[in-house]
Amino acid sequence: MLKKRERVIAYIDGFNLYFGMKDANLLSSKWLNIRSLIENLISPNQELIEIKYFTSRVNNDPHKLQKQNKYLEALESVDIKLYYGRYQRNSIECSRCGNEWPSYKEKMTDVNIATHMIIDAFQDKYDMAMLISGDSDLVPPIKEIHNNFNNKRVFVGFPPKRHNQSVSIVAKGSLTIGKKKIKDSQFPIEVIKRDGYVLTRPDDWS
Repeated sequence: MLKKRERVIAYIDGFNLYFGMKDANLLSSKWLNIRSLIENLISPNQELIEIKYFTSRVNNDPHKLQKQNKYLEALESVDIKLYYGRYQRNSIECSRCGNEWPSYKEKMTDVNIATHMIIDAFQDKYDMAMLISGDSDLVPPIKEIHNNFNNKRVFVGFPPKRHNQSVSIVAKGSLTIGKKKIKDSQFPIEVIKRDGYVLTRPDDWS
């Protein structure tokens, strides 16, 4: 008798993954095919149902925004669903001289991820949630999923340089994504969208 495959939905913390790659000197691998990466992480007895990617559009640099938009379109071309938070401008003041300078921070991603994981569990859309993040703010929703859904589990894939012990303790399984997995999961230089438009990898991403 064939055993039913475990249904998986992947939840990607885009900024956490990006900065982990940055700290691991993997910025030459930014043209990352998230679908290929997740498919390289799941096992044959699992079925990938959906991939949800959570991010915010940068609004302080038009050149960076242009490259980000191109990347997000590449993700959509492989059926990855995108969800947006805010890229918020704050000010930092020097306590000695009183000068201020702008600081930008991504907001709402952890709340959006938590909301989707819990709602999807309630609607019985997955057996395993694969969370790609090392953000300790996600510890409470992981706990609540395990406490309220006995047949569900949250497995965590930590981005490079983003292992978090508090997250690891509450997860039902975890690993740190290795550099080879990321390098082996790149888009081709050119990605063709469904309408025929060709997206080309930014020159400084190679």
